[in-house]
Amino acid sequence: MAAKLTIGFLGAGRMATALAKGFVKAGIVRPGQIFANDVIPAARKAFGAATGAKICATNADVLRNASAVILAVKPQQAPEVLAEINPLFTPRHLLISIAAGVTLVKLESALPAKARVIRVMPNTPALVGAGASGFALGKAASKSDAVLAQRLLSAVGVAVEVKEPLLDSVTGLSGSGPAYVYQFIEALSDGGVAAGLARDLATKLAAQTVLGAARMVLETGEHPGALKDAVTSPGGTTIEGIHELEKGKLRGTVMNAVLAATNKAKKLGQS
Repeated sequence: MAAKLTIGFLGAGRMATALAKGFVKAGIVRPGQIFANDVIPAARKAFGAATGAKICATNADVLRNASAVILAVKPQQAPEVLAEINPLFTPRHLLISIAAGVTLVKLESALPAKARVIRVMPNTPALVGAGASGFALGKAASKSDAVLAQRLLSAVGVAVEVKEPLLDSVTGLSGSGPAYVYQFIEALSDGGVAAGLARDLATKLAAQTVLGAARMVLETGEHPGALKDAVTSPGGTTIEGIHELEKGKLRGTVMNAVLAATNKAKKLGQS
């Protein structure tokens, strides 16, 4: 695949840079097989310096050189960019959009008939190779397109294919989820400070604790409840802390946060 695939980026910001670096690191493509353009000169320069990719003067140049094209612009910029590339979009092209809230219908209607399109909901931990992405296939996208999207997104974390309506749920969970976790880490750190630890030490221990717990869930395959029970001794310190979390309705509050964010994503997609 590395010898044939060419990837283009329409938009060269932080997420695009993280994706490109992940593709190269995973051996999916070499730097010379990546092409990018951005309306901001500084973004183009930074992308090129970070990835070794070829920088193009126009979006048209990206389309001429790349077969898989990643739309990585702000949602409000998407219509203009799609209109620009429409005359150049051919059956050899696959569009992978990470533009938040831009539906498959909007993407497909802005491109030629039977355009192959995939919509992705990434999250910011992709910037450090630990992303959790959901993607949905457009009407003309093939199984091989899905395999490619899975491989590309897996280069910066975990990727799952879902039906498009569930992308709103992915947004509410993994798209917005890092912010919930950051708040939890901050709260853990605050608790450590309240218990007498220095702030930098408390934050380091809190972040590592969340990282370690997440890895235990992913690598053991055990249910989070079983892992919780394994560290909760009768009459011990952990059950005392969990009792306080239950009194504060932690689980119900987090569930409500995911649902609220999901509903907001649905409303934004309808606008």
